[in-house]
Amino acid sequence: MLSRWSEGHRDEGRLSGPIVLSIETSCDETAASVLDGSRLLSSCISSQTLIHRRFGGVVPEVASRNHLSKVEPLVTEALEKAHVKVQQIDCVAATRGPGLLTSLLVGYSFGKGLAIGLNRPFIGVNHIEAHLLSPFFRTEYRPERSIGLVVSGGHTLLVLVDGVGKYQVLGGTVDDAAGEAFDKVAKLLGLPYPGGPQIDALAPKGDPGRYDLPRPMVGRQDFNFSFSGIKTAVRYLLPKLEGDYVADVAASFQEAVVDVLVRKTIAAAAELGVGLITVSGGVSCNSRLRQKIGEAVERAGKRVLLAQPALTTDNAAMIGYVAIHRFRENPGTDLALDADPNLTLGNTDVLTASLAMRENNRPKRSVI
Repeated sequence: MLSRWSEGHRDEGRLSGPIVLSIETSCDETAASVLDGSRLLSSCISSQTLIHRRFGGVVPEVASRNHLSKVEPLVTEALEKAHVKVQQIDCVAATRGPGLLTSLLVGYSFGKGLAIGLNRPFIGVNHIEAHLLSPFFRTEYRPERSIGLVVSGGHTLLVLVDGVGKYQVLGGTVDDAAGEAFDKVAKLLGLPYPGGPQIDALAPKGDPGRYDLPRPMVGRQDFNFSFSGIKTAVRYLLPKLEGDYVADVAASFQEAVVDVLVRKTIAAAAELGVGLITVSGGVSCNSRLRQKIGEAVERAGKRVLLAQPALTTDNAAMIGYVAIHRFRENPGTDLALDADPNLTLGNTDVLTASLAMRENNRPKRSVI
């Protein structure tokens, strides 16, 4: 495997280090990046969206087979674009979980094998943690106390961050993740997969107040989410409609989901007295969410960091960013650990985390 790449020694005048090669294969994107400290030297992504579109969603076996054919060429491309030779790498990192097991194993095993061959440390990275910290990447800020909203096709979480590796999950979805609900409603509307970008593009053409869809769980004494009910409301609404209604339904659905996300996030920040909010994950690229969270944060007198659009979907740059912090703290290895499709972040019992936090730390009160 190493023979495919030229060997060499670090040019100390150009690279400051540590040099981290990172790999991401948790779902249907194969990605590789090279970082020089906090400087991103390359980021390469091969998406399988068009492959899975005809199935209406990700097929795990198809995804893993595509990762197998893409991972080595993509790592080669990332190294070449970074003008870094394989022997200059200080550390190899790969997504350990959560995700599709057969997909995770491709990148994780490749990264581990490369690290062993190079006699370099290997770091397995939590995919959710990478999303959570991605808003700080390429900014002047180091991860600090904040409320992080991680919202994607597989995850919807509110997390209290007290620094790198110091997380408390305040709440999460009890059924569909927000991105999953977007995809399902898009399918009901006859829109192609993935549905989130389709609804985001169509919604500005519709009336977000046309249909009064529910805002589940916004009045409850916790920070959990539920989006299955909004999806079901759309399903029962559609047979009653006539004419050209798709844009109005898309706008109304998007407004309901975004409203829930924003209200819960602002409530968490107010409850805990936290002044910084971060938003990350695939759904954080939604234009209406970015607009409404910005307006709400300004009204609340707080700050917000939004993940850069290129870092919202699955990518290896965010994996490398977490690995840089881990390497600086402890440049050891975790070769004994396996990929874990159910890897958790902090206290992920989302059904009770928020209420337990309130019982232990603050008097109960609702700010929603």
